[in-house]
Amino acid sequence: MRTVVFDLDGTLIDTSADLVAAANACFRARGLGDVLDPEADAAVAFRGGRAMLTEGFARCGTGGDAEIEEDYPRLLDAYGEAIAVHSRPYDGAWAAVETLKTRGFAVAICTNKPERFAIRLMEEMGTFHVLPTIVGADTLPVRKPDPSTYREAVRRAGGDPARSIFVGDTETDVKTARAAGVPVVLVGFGPEGEDVVRLEPDEMLNHFADLPDLAVRMLPAL
Repeated sequence: MRTVVFDLDGTLIDTSADLVAAANACFRARGLGDVLDPEADAAVAFRGGRAMLTEGFARCGTGGDAEIEEDYPRLLDAYGEAIAVHSRPYDGAWAAVETLKTRGFAVAICTNKPERFAIRLMEEMGTFHVLPTIVGADTLPVRKPDPSTYREAVRRAGGDPARSIFVGDTETDVKTARAAGVPVVLVGFGPEGEDVVRLEPDEMLNHFADLPDLAVRMLPAL
């Protein structure tokens, strides 16, 4: 079966504000205030929790590896308690997924967000039924860009990796697709906008309404 696999944060859902809020909770606990900005630092947020802590401590001229590792579990706790306060799907995301399904595509998520958080986010947004197949950062012993994660997502969706494409927004997603030997589509509406074209994806996607036709073109029926 033809399969479209999606990254989650920065691809299907803009989660940056809730991620930044979790990091800022850690900084406030250390008396540093809200160091990161939910809009200006969206790209930092999509690089992960440790990246946000690293960036914030660097701006304050304090903290190091020990403080990052100490605060990382606290960041996860804060994020889990307020995972869908500001997060919003990108325009047309769920409609595009549903259209793909009606056209005979399997769909799945492959993310570096811990699996429990990915599921909770989708549940709280009321969209878990749309995309219930999720492989997260801790589903397997490895995470993206290891291609095993991608292949497992396709397998769980009932698809064939040789007849699949990956839709993402970062260099990690490109590396994952290249390692798996599959085409990659990058969205042009994430925090970097169309500048992600520098990563040389096979295709760019500027609106989810275009995805079903794009997928059919990239994965024509046999």
